Amino acid sequence: MTDDLGGTPVPPGAEAEPLRSAAPGDGRAAQAGPVEPVGQGVVELTPAQAVAAIERVLLDGLDPEAGPARSAMPVPAGELLLMPAASAAYTGVKIAGVAPANPAAGLPRITGSYLLLDGPTLQPVALLDGAALTALRTPAVTAAALRRLAAPDAAHLVLFGAGPQAYGHLDALVDVLPLTRVTVVARSEGPAEALAQYARALGLAAALGTPADVADADVVVCCTTARTPLFDGALVPDRAAVAAVGSHEVDAREVDEVLVGRSALYVEARSAALREAGDLLMAGVTAADRPANLAELVRGEAPVPTDRPRFFKSVGMAWQDLAVAAEVHRRGSR
Repeated sequence: MTDDLGGTPVPPGAEAEPLRSAAPGDGRAAQAGPVEPVGQGVVELTPAQAVAAIERVLLDGLDPEAGPARSAMPVPAGELLLMPAASAAYTGVKIAGVAPANPAAGLPRITGSYLLLDGPTLQPVALLDGAALTALRTPAVTAAALRRLAAPDAAHLVLFGAGPQAYGHLDALVDVLPLTRVTVVARSEGPAEALAQYARALGLAAALGTPADVADADVVVCCTTARTPLFDGALVPDRAAVAAVGSHEVDAREVDEVLVGRSALYVEARSAALREAGDLLMAGVTAADRPANLAELVRGEAPVPTDRPRFFKSVGMAWQDLAVAAEVHRRGSR
């Protein structure tokens, strides 16, 4: 891992601080559940600051291929995930729960906490809301990729999903792309219209749409729990960039093999994608295909063709949580 994720360590024993939970669409995350995070105070971090934190650690030399694998354990309510990462300045671990039944009860699907430790001493320095952190860092990763993969004049976003990740991606993408309109595609009309109204408040023209609207897209982003493809990959124009972030399971995918076969491929890390990215694995992608990783893309080392779609697949990695958590703590401790 890189030697510095987020700057000079805070002195050991500093008071733990939670990352603020907020309503969907305010640039942060949905409330992580009825249990309040431990610690006091509110820490602010904007989508643009989160994108900068992701890009900074990559530009500073972090190798995403060396990131530790996620540990996953089935539990009665769903799945428990353990994601550790370390640098010289900080060490951290996210414990996240994935509870598929929660949304029906009005609770978030993703729960958990993030423990940030001082790197040299391993003393705890912050306890953050894991769901809020995830809802901030995942869009930041996508934005870091799409600002390089999308056409310079990309104006039309087709956004699949209407949950916290969809709001977070909209917040992050308006900062890095010249978007003027968004088409929301979701299973339920009420949440889809709420997201469209939020997009209008950001100054975008917004409407509800169908999967066929990808044919007129400059950017397509998939933030869903779908396990089968959301649209016909043959419809996506060559000019478009596509990102899929909804799953990290080998038997789940949001895009089809047609899109994967047509596209230039990009991932956070080849090692993680070949373990977890069903969108790629179910389309027959192997190590021999060698998709470019995010570090290569951010550093300008990966080609970005314009004669075919560009597809970025994200599964979520622990170094991303550490990069953003360190930035949250660094800013909150000034």
